[in-house]
Amino acid sequence: MRTFRQQFKQILALFLFVAIFSGYNSVFAETAEIKDIDAHHGQNSLDWPGIYRGFLPCDDCKGVKTTLALNKNNSYILLTQYVGKSEREFVEKGKFTSNNENNTVILTPRDSSTTRQYFVGEKMLIQLDNNGNRISGKLADRYILRRTDTTESAPSHSAH
Repeated sequence: MRTFRQQFKQILALFLFVAIFSGYNSVFAETAEIKDIDAHHGQNSLDWPGIYRGFLPCDDCKGVKTTLALNKNNSYILLTQYVGKSEREFVEKGKFTSNNENNTVILTPRDSSTTRQYFVGEKMLIQLDNNGNRISGKLADRYILRRTDTTESAPSHSAH
């Protein structure tokens, strides 16, 4: 059973997320036009702001339910839940930078812990390893977060 403090933190995080992204509905609903097909750069030619969801592989659980919201002002919110291990939802906030040369975004959490890197594709993000390389192996195709263009409900994994 959840304590009041845990419930309060989750409700507060959800409220903050909705408050941050409520003014950006048009960003999530619109698709950017690619004006120059030859200039294929992540931030310039792809419509990278939005909400991305996926179910990533996990060594000691069924998978990591992941929701990543990238904002136009280069802030992000990452929600993760280790399915089959815990019902707890982890919230990470921070800033991200884009690298137009190799179409990547690098997430830097507020607590300055380890960064995460993603390759920016058309309506998807592909998680990269710690060195910025694509993950290889039999599960490589499962490290993908797909963009969702709806903002009807806040990105939350738990059904309340």
